[in-house]
Amino acid sequence: MSVITTIEPKMKPPSFDVERIRRDFPILDQKVHGKPLVYFDTAASSQKPRVVIDAIKHYYENDHANVHRGVHALSERATERYEEARVAIQKFIGAPCLRELIFTRGTTEAINLVAQTFGRVHVHAGDEVILTTLEHHSNIVPWQVLCWEKHANLRVAPVNDAGEIMLDELAKLINPATKIISIAHVSNALGTINPIKEIIDLAHKRGVYVVVDGAQAVPHLRVDVRELDCDFYAFSGHKMYGPTGIGGLYGKPQHLELMPPYQTGGDMISYVSFAKTTWNELPYKFEAGTPNIAGAIGLAAAVEYTEEIGRDAIAAHERRLLEYASERVSAIPNVRIIGTAKEKAGVLSFVVEDMSALDIGTQLDLQGVAVRTGHHCCWPLMDRFGIAGTARASFAMYNTLEEVHVFADALEKIAAGAKPREVVSLNGEYAYPEAAANNPQAAADDIADFFDAVDDWAEKYQYLIDIGSKLPPMPAALKQECNRVQGCQSTVFMHARKKPGSADVIEFLADSDADIVRGELALLQRLYSGQRAGDVIAFDVPGFMQRIGLDKNLTQGRRNGLAEMVKRVQRFAGEVAEKKA
Repeated sequence: MSVITTIEPKMKPPSFDVERIRRDFPILDQKVHGKPLVYFDTAASSQKPRVVIDAIKHYYENDHANVHRGVHALSERATERYEEARVAIQKFIGAPCLRELIFTRGTTEAINLVAQTFGRVHVHAGDEVILTTLEHHSNIVPWQVLCWEKHANLRVAPVNDAGEIMLDELAKLINPATKIISIAHVSNALGTINPIKEIIDLAHKRGVYVVVDGAQAVPHLRVDVRELDCDFYAFSGHKMYGPTGIGGLYGKPQHLELMPPYQTGGDMISYVSFAKTTWNELPYKFEAGTPNIAGAIGLAAAVEYTEEIGRDAIAAHERRLLEYASERVSAIPNVRIIGTAKEKAGVLSFVVEDMSALDIGTQLDLQGVAVRTGHHCCWPLMDRFGIAGTARASFAMYNTLEEVHVFADALEKIAAGAKPREVVSLNGEYAYPEAAANNPQAAADDIADFFDAVDDWAEKYQYLIDIGSKLPPMPAALKQECNRVQGCQSTVFMHARKKPGSADVIEFLADSDADIVRGELALLQRLYSGQRAGDVIAFDVPGFMQRIGLDKNLTQGRRNGLAEMVKRVQRFAGEVAEKKA
């Protein structure tokens, strides 16, 4: 028995009944690839309790109508439920009054709203906006665009090796030109809990406004916007056990009153003529069009459910999960945790030596464990740590210590199988793959024979990983930007050429940092490399993918990436065929 399996989990207190909570989430009672589902992807989107599902269903079955100006009974009931939802959510985040809570589609829209209204009023040429290295793209790009438009400057506060904001460096960045600091309360990629109150106080002493991205904080921490004294606070419903397409923005009323509307039309107006339009009162001034009524009702149900269980009890349970998972994972050879801040929420990001995050996620999925992989919409943060991305396990109230066991045991086996890839240099001629069959269709038939003979998609995935691991590495000299395939979830290079001495035979080399993608490249080599350009162009790729099931069993992201690889080869084949003609 390895050292990893000797670590004993700490006992959960009897007051927190996680098994009862799990029964409230119907989606958890299923198998994936024949294994019980372990859902460790809550940071991307949480699962929904039955009370949320039932609340939305009840609304559509009994109360649906458009809200506000209707005079009939259904409209009155829908309006009442919609505004009751606003009250529940207002109280949940500690907003002093209803005027301060604007319904949005989520955190992204809320931050864009602030940047395009408050930001445009307060930021001018030469001014500065401060972000941190931890930020999600949704809290980078809106400010980036604003600064471009206004000829303002974007400044970035660094983080240390643990993934913590360097507060002394942040303080040094603040100067008379600083107008806004926009910062995540909790990092979605690392789980770092930022000292948000301290940062807000520091900023306000210098006359700087603070916007808080609370997408990862509201589901896991007790948030009180009045106590924080932030100027704006944005959050998303789907990360806090509510439905997608709904979220909120808290703003201090003195700011909201002076901000111009973000969108116009519908419920945000008070009076309209062709000569003049006046805006509705808060919060409706920023809620143009028919709102997401069902989403607000579902989010209110999620808030009430969370309050019933107890936010402090949930946070304590998630801390135990994180502590135990960190203990287990840190003991696995060749695995390194990225983000070791002293204060963290339930996020565990890690890398495995000699293995891409995409391969880690794929292999965990085959064991029924759902994690997130990639840069997590935090590309600059990944660059800070010198990595392409991480695998990320994120925890919620419905997860168990037993699930952490399953996850860690699976990860231990995956990490043990990781092998360094041979580095090939380009010294003279490199052997390009010969034709696997007389034409692409014959090669496709050979490939389909295996896929037809195997029913279990877990075995087919493993086949792709295995042939990918055997794909000859591409010479380092050919891994240039001109050979990089854009639009893939991993780093992919393809180098095609016309076969020396032939009129129209193409051949190509390819490589990726992920074995599952290398498996797809190996399939394409068998189909295309060594074949005549006209046959490559004529081959029915969509039909073949449908025949072997890749059109349904690869994720949309991988299908998109595979399509880009196919385009690269077919485009080259087209060039060769055109020159021959």
